[in-house]
Amino acid sequence: MPRLNGKPEFAVIGLGRFGSSLALTLAERGFSVLGIDRDRAIVQSLADRLTQTVALDSTDEHALRAVDIPSFDTVVIAIGSNFEANLLTTVAVKSLGVPHVICKATTDRQRTILLRVGADRVILPEHEAGCRLAQELAAPGMVDQIALGVEHSITELRVPPSFVGHTLRECDLRRRYGVTVLAVKRGEHLTVFPAPDFTFAQGDLLAVIGENQSVARIAELK
Repeated sequence: MPRLNGKPEFAVIGLGRFGSSLALTLAERGFSVLGIDRDRAIVQSLADRLTQTVALDSTDEHALRAVDIPSFDTVVIAIGSNFEANLLTTVAVKSLGVPHVICKATTDRQRTILLRVGADRVILPEHEAGCRLAQELAAPGMVDQIALGVEHSITELRVPPSFVGHTLRECDLRRRYGVTVLAVKRGEHLTVFPAPDFTFAQGDLLAVIGENQSVARIAELK
């Protein structure tokens, strides 16, 4: 497939609920996406919404080579119900030289095996969704979070009521909590690296970076 505007190209193998959602979201954001599944009906249903769709057996190296799978920057293997097919597809894709392979797993044991056979990253969607929900319930001020390793993250927070009407300097988040404010979103306006005299208002969303425990302390403030 032709590369679109120099952007990375993705292939998603396994177009169930997770795989199709991933592929469609990437396509909506302007990326070139190849969708692969052995079910022709699923492939046909997505044909008009993805850059290209193909029905094939992803455990067959010859079939993968025929669609030039090594040319893709990232291949996501989203086969959830058949672990043998997931495993064999991972081995096949890596042996063909794909630089970045992300796999979906349903258990920690599957994750360990997939990493051992060459997967660059393995996600457990249900586990990760559960962790996000637990964080939301434990700290309602948290809106979203991107993990940076085990102990640090970039987190989007609702501004604590106690910050409203005070400046960034007065709140002194870096000294008191060990976190740095990267940006503040107020309605449709985004302020990146706000100045020390920036005054927080009700409804602000803060993007902060720091240790998870420190971020959680801010999210729990009243």
